Amino acid sequence: MQLEFAGEVWEWRGPAPYHFVSVPEDECDAIALAAAAVTYGWGMIPVAVRIGGTDWTTSLWPKDGGYVVPLKDAVRRAEGIALGDAVDVRLTIDV
Repeated sequence: MQLEFAGEVWEWRGPAPYHFVSVPEDECDAIALAAAAVTYGWGMIPVAVRIGGTDWTTSLWPKDGGYVVPLKDAVRRAEGIALGDAVDVRLTIDV
């Protein structure tokens, strides 16, 4: 399954700050249909992600009935991404 969307980078300021992009509702609905087949626990969904010219693997985190994409610091540096930036995201989920 491959999904593409745009979203704004936001920060969760916990003990260690994390940066995320929220997956839009329509894409969350599609992911939810495949979730039972691919989750490895706690609702986490393994994905391959591409933003700009950078590819990496991570897991979608469930949040408030949807999903969020965590952005690694290395990805944000490589792509010049800052808090509040709009980014184009491509997700690939192996089902």
